[in-house]
Amino acid sequence: MRLLLLHVDYIEYRAREKTSIAEDVPEDMLQGRAENALAVFTAVERGDTEETARRAAEEVLQTLRRVGAERVVLYPYAHLSSSLAGAETALRLLRVLESSVGAEAPVTRAPFGWYKSFELRCKGHPLSELSKEIKAGKESTALAAEKKLKSEWYVLTPEGELVPAEKFDFSEHERLREVYEYELRGTRAAEGEPAHLRLMKEHQLADHEPGSDPGNLRWYPKGRLVKRLLEERVSELLAEYGAMEVETPVMYDLAHPQLSSYLNRFPARQYIVLSDRREYFLRFAACFGQYLMMRSMTLSHRHLPLRVYELTRYSFRREQSGELVGLKRLRAFTMPDMHTLCRDMEQAKQEFLRQFELSMRWMQEVELEYEAVVRFVRSFYEENQELAAELAKKLGKPVLVEMWDERFFYFVMKFEFCVVDSQKKAATLSTVQIDVENATRFGIGYVDEAGERRTPVLLHASISGGIERNIYAMLEQAYLRSAMGEKPALPLWLCPTQVRVLPVSERSMGYAERVLERLLKMRIRADLDDTPETLQKKVRRAEKEWVPCICVVGEREAEEGMLSVRLRSTGEQRKMSPEELAELIEAECRGKPFHRLPLPVRLSERPVFRG
Repeated sequence: MRLLLLHVDYIEYRAREKTSIAEDVPEDMLQGRAENALAVFTAVERGDTEETARRAAEEVLQTLRRVGAERVVLYPYAHLSSSLAGAETALRLLRVLESSVGAEAPVTRAPFGWYKSFELRCKGHPLSELSKEIKAGKESTALAAEKKLKSEWYVLTPEGELVPAEKFDFSEHERLREVYEYELRGTRAAEGEPAHLRLMKEHQLADHEPGSDPGNLRWYPKGRLVKRLLEERVSELLAEYGAMEVETPVMYDLAHPQLSSYLNRFPARQYIVLSDRREYFLRFAACFGQYLMMRSMTLSHRHLPLRVYELTRYSFRREQSGELVGLKRLRAFTMPDMHTLCRDMEQAKQEFLRQFELSMRWMQEVELEYEAVVRFVRSFYEENQELAAELAKKLGKPVLVEMWDERFFYFVMKFEFCVVDSQKKAATLSTVQIDVENATRFGIGYVDEAGERRTPVLLHASISGGIERNIYAMLEQAYLRSAMGEKPALPLWLCPTQVRVLPVSERSMGYAERVLERLLKMRIRADLDDTPETLQKKVRRAEKEWVPCICVVGEREAEEGMLSVRLRSTGEQRKMSPEELAELIEAECRGKPFHRLPLPVRLSERPVFRG
């Protein structure tokens, strides 16, 4: 589909004469006029689909928002292409385009198949004349299979009992029930604004970027700090686990035989880009580069298990517009990806268990409440029931089990740690998969003790899941805690401001500044509220920002060399020295990465990053 988009002062058209393919339209559609409009001259081409039309609608709406036009005028214009679709297809897709745009903005469509006269005046600014070529996204066979997927659901208890889900008593496992019900609904579409969307803006962490494709974010200094700390911590955990960090390209040849084959086995929509008349796709994970790297390696059985890791900043998935929501589901996201080569299935199962435990550790460090979902091909489950039972035993609570009678994807088993948000929707964080296809597909091999070449078993792992989605989960669960009367908070090691110093009056400012300097030297993220407001307002602001330690300093504290500290986590008020406070914070954050606050330490000097 080809589009010519013009931001016009006005456009006026009149239908003059029917052609042999003209649509029948009511009288009022034969002419029209619109002011401050986005005129969209449109040609539907061979190969275009309804997905193409919906993608075109997204481009139109994005341009409408950028130029500030009040209305869209769709004008069929065959002269944009020499490869036109048939009339019936063209009209059908124009109507899809019209309804998709009309769901979010006023739209007028000129009649199809008529000779028309038109007059317009283009505004003439840098964005007033744009041309677009829209191609249908590639839908994998796995994505198509996912739509038809039929499965049975069970709950596996820590005692190893497998109970059909409809017969399980969820009365003491409400979150697990919510995950199960979400899976049964089978829709990812957003329903209203989720709680974390407001919170990420209020706390000046992140926001949508109107100058980019939907599902892409801008990160403000505090949000970038939180994101960086999470990225570094998961990288540290994987390095300790023995993963070797690598870096691979973000773009791959769509015609590459192994890569194109793998695309069809992964349930994700792709971004396609053109370069030198060749089509490339943007990676949705680190799989492609790591597989090709492993294929080139010389490996023996002594090297296994072999773990390779990359923090993909960014991975790209062209999620449908109705599914895009805040930090939960993005089109460009940060994904820590590790792939493990194992000599055989027994070693793969051992690694699977270890990576399950590592994922449990991650969820503990980010202080998230979660449920486990384990998905099996039935034949694999029947041969490995003890492995499934071990997972529930390690977790210490029931897990939800999905069972397929046949294998739709490249894996025979995977687990997912899921969180539930304020809308009772589930989202996956940590996950590990046992892959039985791709080592063969990519020609990855190792030499065994007898000198024979063997094919390893692959594990895909994202110990944390998407970094942005971790922040979504923390904000959503903080909101849920506040709804229950508890104080919302982030883990202390992730709080942008760990300590805020509040001078009682101007006379206390000198001591407050000395306290701040001491805390900063002890690697504490501290700041100073030096604004000319009352102490009550300063305390209220710190509470609203979820600052975990509020230090009030007045003349008495200055005389004693102490601090009056309010601890958000317990509600306690304690007298402490700066050193005692630093020791308390250091003890709770021990082993976690640290970075200084990327903002001025004086609140009076800070800009506001949200409108």
